[in-house]
This record gives sequence, structure tokens and C-alpha cells, in this order.
Amino acid sequence: MGLGRRLYRGEIDVDFVGQWKLWYSLSGFLLIISLAGLLINGLNLGVEFRGGSVFSFKAQTANIEQVREVFQEQGVHQPIVQTAGDRWRVTTETLSESTMNQVQTAVSKDFNVPTNQVDIQSIGASWGGEVSQKAWIGLGVFMLAIILYLSMAFEPKMALAAIVALIHDLVITAGIYAWSGFEVTPATLLGFLTILGYSLYDAVVVFDMIKEVTAKLGHGSKQTYSMAANNALNHTLIRSLNTSLVAILPVAAILFIGTTLLGAGTLKDLSLALFVGMIVGTYSSLCVATPLLVTLKEREPKYQAIARRLASTGGGKGAKGSKSAAVAKG
Repeated sequence: MGLGRRLYRGEIDVDFVGQWKLWYSLSGFLLIISLAGLLINGLNLGVEFRGGSVFSFKAQTANIEQVREVFQEQGVHQPIVQTAGDRWRVTTETLSESTMNQVQTAVSKDFNVPTNQVDIQSIGASWGGEVSQKAWIGLGVFMLAIILYLSMAFEPKMALAAIVALIHDLVITAGIYAWSGFEVTPATLLGFLTILGYSLYDAVVVFDMIKEVTAKLGHGSKQTYSMAANNALNHTLIRSLNTSLVAILPVAAILFIGTTLLGAGTLKDLSLALFVGMIVGTYSSLCVATPLLVTLKEREPKYQAIARRLASTGGGKGAKGSKSAAVAKG
């Protein structure tokens, strides 16, 4: 409680920029783990992307093993069994019409379900490829719009830092999907686009404060760009944390309570992307985007001159001035 009050009052000054090596090392580790998951396991693409057959029916007395066994007895390989409320949803590879009829008859017989209440949906691989293509186009358009907006609202270096943070968030979230084996559905893509918007919002809040504070830096300034950016970051810290906490709580309720107690199967795909993305997005806006922006800006002659002057007079020394002084000497 004491820490929370001190954060809220702005009494804690966290050296985010000065700890850039720690943040870069942590992000590098997470990215390596995520890429390894994508290369080793890959993404568990839903039937909407790879094509296949989907069976849906009600069977209150059945369990997962019984449902899986019925499908495997009919020659189905690795059926994916899920529950959504009081209904069973079983996803299979693309089956012939005769096999689908056999499975429908077996489900009806073993679970005492009328045949006409065993719904079958067949999705072709070509349709799945079209969905994937549209998803990539949507992601590309979104990223382009972000670059244009940030370049006009701020400056290209801020746009670059924000884009790197967004890619960082996407790769780590995708890596968690790869390691966890959660199915990637169209709802997951919506979650990915949502976390991009959330991460961008957090970065814009931080960058707007940095822009306001660093605009006052001149030849006679008593702060380097690094120190000013770190101060601006600390001024927005409690706002970022509060916003993230309020946003994460309902998503966590959907993910941990809704999917376990209520069987909200479809929401599980969306909520995992949101839950992971919001946490990673908050981290990246504070610990990735801002240190990267400082690294880029401190290479400009104007800020190098300020760093050299403060380093020569001792005004830029210390934890927050060490990086600026190093850049100036380099």
C-alpha cells in the first residue's frame, strides 16, 4: 500500500531509460523464446484458416474422452474437442461426405442425440486461405496507418520506436499462442488488432508527454534528452499502470473464469490475446519504446552538445546521465 501511494503521488522516480540494457536483454530473451515456439510448434490454426469439418451437438452426459473416442473409431485423426456452454464442438480434418455421415450417425447413436441435431459445417481450404490473406492485408494497412499518423503527429523517430514496440508485442503474443497450443481463430486476429491499438494508445500518451518536456531543451538546459524523457515517463507512469490494470481485470475474468466455469470457448481465443497483449504492451511502451527513442534522439547533434556540456560540468553525471555522456563521447 505504501508503494502504491508513493507511485500515485509521484514520489518514486524509476530510472527506465538508465536501465535500458536490462529491458533490452529481457525483451531479447522473450523474443527468442517466442520465435523458438513459432519455429518448433507453430501456430495452431483454426479450421477457418486451414479448412476442415466442424461437428456441433448437445450431449450432457458425455465427457471429452468419450467424444474423442467416437470420432477416432470412425477414422478421424486427432479430433479437437471443445465445449461451448452445453454444446460440444469437434473440429476435424476435411472429411468426405460419406465419412461425415458415418460420424453423424455414430454420435447420434452413442449419445442418444437425434441425427438432425448433430450440426455439420464443412470449410474449404481455399476459404481459409482467403481469410488469411485478408488478415495480412488488414495488418499491413493498420501498420501503415500507424506510421503515417505518428509521423505527422510526432516525428519519424517516434513512429519508428512505436512500430518496433508493436512488432515486439505481436511476436511475444504469437509466441505464447505457439507454446500454449491455443487455437488461432478470426477472434484471435481481432484480439491482435485490439492489442495493437492498445499498445499504440499507451505509446502515444508517453510520447506526448516526452514531446512536451523535451521541447523546452536548449543550449543552456540542465537536463539531457535522456533525463528529460525519463522524467516525462515517470509523470505518466501511474496513468499507464492504472489504465492497464482497469483494462486487464475484465479480460482476466473472461479468460480465467469465463472459460473454466462458463465454457466461453470462443471468447478464450480472444481473451488470451488481449490479456497477454495488454501486459506486454504496457511493458513495451515504458521499457522498449522510450529507451529506443532516447537512443535515436541522443545521436542528434543538438542533444549530443547538451550531453557534452553537462558531462564537462558534472551536471550530466549519475545514473540518468551516464548514457547521455557515453553517447556524447562516442
